[in-house]
Amino acid sequence: MALWTFLEYAAWGLSALFGAAIVADWIKIDTTYSEDVLTSSREGELEALTEQQHKA
Repeated sequence: MALWTFLEYAAWGLSALFGAAIVADWIKIDTTYSEDVLTSSREGELEALTEQQHKA
């Protein structure tokens, strides 16, 4: 039973580390790039161009 308890705590510890890494990456990306860069995409530009061609 002690092995399972240890594995449970290890899993919770890894989960906390992954969560902290995600939050740290989120903060790093948010401070490095502007909102315009983060919300733009090449696929979105191509889709908008195709829609404009269909309307014309």
